[in-house]
Amino acid sequence: MTHGIRTDTHMNRLNGLRGWRDTATHYALLPLRVFLGVTLIYAGLDKLTDSAFMKSSGAGSIGDTMRAARDSAGIPALVDLALKSPVGFGYAIAFGELAVGIGTLLGLLARLAALGGALISFSFWMTVSWSSTPYYYGNDLAYFMAWIPLILAGAPYLSLDAAWRARRRQGGYR
Repeated sequence: MTHGIRTDTHMNRLNGLRGWRDTATHYALLPLRVFLGVTLIYAGLDKLTDSAFMKSSGAGSIGDTMRAARDSAGIPALVDLALKSPVGFGYAIAFGELAVGIGTLLGLLARLAALGGALISFSFWMTVSWSSTPYYYGNDLAYFMAWIPLILAGAPYLSLDAAWRARRRQGGYR
């Protein structure tokens, strides 16, 4: 160490070598990306394959779930809008979750996928989870916050976005 600067780490970076800390930092968002991607794919498929969910009424239906959440929602107008066509809204959410999950997992248009995930989580927080007391019992707020780093950083590594960027650089396209 010289003058408070770790030259071993600095020199390794200059030489292209990485220590475990640099490697961990480099891939820090990957576990979050995998978790959110797999979770949203699962959520979308779960909705699409649940025969009770895609109905306007009945136990476990999207319609009854929304009607139950309507009066305690942070933004009841969102629920009212969805109740105009609960089954259509259910399909929109399910296919939206699939698109976001696939985009996030593959790193395809990753920032856009993360924004979609944040919007889905925010809408659930403002409707279904809003009445959770204390607030940290509702998981949708935590999901909303988890999307923010992916909106900011995208998927710079092990992603289709990164592969396309590298290919454009190699080909001279910018």
